[in-house]
Amino acid sequence: MTKVIPAAARSWVNVPQGSDFPIQNLPFGIYRPAGYAPRLASAIGDYVIDLLALSDLGLLDGLDVPREVLAQPVLNDFIALGKARTGALRLRLAELLDAAADNSAARKQSATFLWPRAEAELLMPLKVGDYTDFYSSREHATNVGIMFRGADNALMPNWLHLPVGYHGRSSSIVVSGTPIRRPLGQMMPPGGQAPVFGPSKRLDFELEMAFVVGRPTTLGETIPIATAEEYIFGMMLFNDWSARDIQAWEYQPLGPFLGKNFGSTVSPWVVTLEALEPFRTTGPVQDPSPLPYLQNSAETSTFDIQLAVAIQPEGGQPATVSRSNFRYLYWSMAQQLAHHTVNGCNVNVGDLMASGTISGPTPDSFGSMLELSWRGERPISLADGSSRSFLEDGDTVIISGWCERDGLKIGFGTAEGKVMGQQ
Repeated sequence: MTKVIPAAARSWVNVPQGSDFPIQNLPFGIYRPAGYAPRLASAIGDYVIDLLALSDLGLLDGLDVPREVLAQPVLNDFIALGKARTGALRLRLAELLDAAADNSAARKQSATFLWPRAEAELLMPLKVGDYTDFYSSREHATNVGIMFRGADNALMPNWLHLPVGYHGRSSSIVVSGTPIRRPLGQMMPPGGQAPVFGPSKRLDFELEMAFVVGRPTTLGETIPIATAEEYIFGMMLFNDWSARDIQAWEYQPLGPFLGKNFGSTVSPWVVTLEALEPFRTTGPVQDPSPLPYLQNSAETSTFDIQLAVAIQPEGGQPATVSRSNFRYLYWSMAQQLAHHTVNGCNVNVGDLMASGTISGPTPDSFGSMLELSWRGERPISLADGSSRSFLEDGDTVIISGWCERDGLKIGFGTAEGKVMGQQ
């Protein structure tokens, strides 16, 4: 049975034109209804679907999905059931919501399990045990290399041979809507002889996406690239906030530390690979050819996911500052996961693997303020006439992502965070 919900399917629940959440999406997340404990949810149009309530109504009978799993405050145990069972639940949701199906029981009891999303408290959907951040955009790596090493040495010698990455801090990954405090740290002033301490003056966003590990491995086990996607449950939007001045002083020789670990923002919904299947596409040509363990026989190893970043000043209107696409990434998710485990590193359900900044080939597609303002030398303009080289206190960064083709749109919602100053 295919897990792709037909493009022609329509729901009896009103789905506004252009919604991120048609019946073909049905992502998974966690919400807390007023006065009740957190539980698993999905989304349709402007509504949250309470999966625990559906179970209590008997509408999920026969799926082998225990009620106690749906009552968890994170998705980990649900994801660990495996794609066969989670996919079957998603298909059951589609049947219950399909305008052309015989689902009178669901329609009559819809007030029991449909909750207006505007009134729902969406929570961090995962318990993230480990988090890895890759550096997989050739355009981003090249831009940063030009800034700091010159055009002749923009890419490091290893970059075209392996997906570069580092292990980040999982405890500071937060759900959309959580404020981000401007970090404190050491910085070397331009032309200075000694570092100074204080709040970062070069706070930045990074436009990224992350995939969620859906199957565990044991220590010493590797994940072959041919089966890597079997270990990926779904994808989320990801903003890896960065303090560029702190990072510049600290990162040699061991890489990012305080300039990165103060916060990363994720969207509240995990969109399954099954929902993204209609939007498969080809990635960039890889030259030189990777080593055999990184060679993917699939021509469509990535997805056409449109991405946008807006900055909204305090009390102002949001202004789009970047438009990019997931398909620009040089290294695919399958390659990232195969490389991550080729040495026997074990992974666990709920681990997050972030893409690294996703920049495109044109200046309006750059995925960070570092690139958009070219290290602060070319400030960008916002809707209210103000300009930014880096983020200011009170700014809200809004990342959105969606796939769209032949009238079908599958979206991720948004990953939003407001910059708060030091008290």
